Amino acid sequence: MPRIDETMAALAAKGRKALVAYLCMGDPSHEASIDHAVACAEAGADVLELGVPFSDPTADGAAIAQASERALLASGGLARAIDAARAIRARTAVPLILFGYYNPVFVRGEERTVREAREAGVDGFLVVDLPVDEAGTMRAFCKRAGAALVPLLTPTSSPARVEATKAAVRELAPGFVYYVSLTGVTGSAGREHEWLGAAGARAAELRREIGAPVVVGFGIDSPEKARAAARAGADGVVVGSALVRLVASGVDPSGLVRAMRKTLDAD
Repeated sequence: MPRIDETMAALAAKGRKALVAYLCMGDPSHEASIDHAVACAEAGADVLELGVPFSDPTADGAAIAQASERALLASGGLARAIDAARAIRARTAVPLILFGYYNPVFVRGEERTVREAREAGVDGFLVVDLPVDEAGTMRAFCKRAGAALVPLLTPTSSPARVEATKAAVRELAPGFVYYVSLTGVTGSAGREHEWLGAAGARAAELRREIGAPVVVGFGIDSPEKARAAARAGADGVVVGSALVRLVASGVDPSGLVRAMRKTLDAD
């Protein structure tokens, strides 16, 4: 069983929720981003999303966009993110997902990207702007390499997109489906916890319909918000912008991961 699927199955068997942590590789430096990722794994992150810095991160809010800019100025990018994955894999067995946009993958080549990332220890990919119904070739390369390709769904996803996701899951186990909790960009704030309850309930509906675990991301920046989504039925939660903001402030992000893990496990 692939590492991501094995992790999600083990968590479900114990009645625990997955905690997925996103960090931008190369911010504040190549070496520091590796250390932060390992620290987050040791603090209780079940899956690490290794963000590939990109010049036009249209789905990301200010925190991740600024982190991408800093990483790019320090010679970050897809190749360096794969190098970071190799170093992280040498220090932890936690599943690794390479998270980014399609342009760098297209430029490098889908087959080459998948092959090199898998050789570095990456378990799967999440390509934000590659819709599931347009990802046939990428999915084929992932299937050949034994890697996951995580699909995204949003509150505005059409029934046709949900059906396409279901078909993709039948073809290639994705580890999980990423449900975007709101319309907007990452790091959105000023929302009440009730909105995350609705997102968690929708995630549970999608899990039953699609047949794969569904985690909720976007806007989850505290243990209380993580609990709200998990209690309502999500199989897990993703924390990203909050960790990136801590890194930008010179604060170890693993403390927030530890607090979220404790809260999720308390339920």
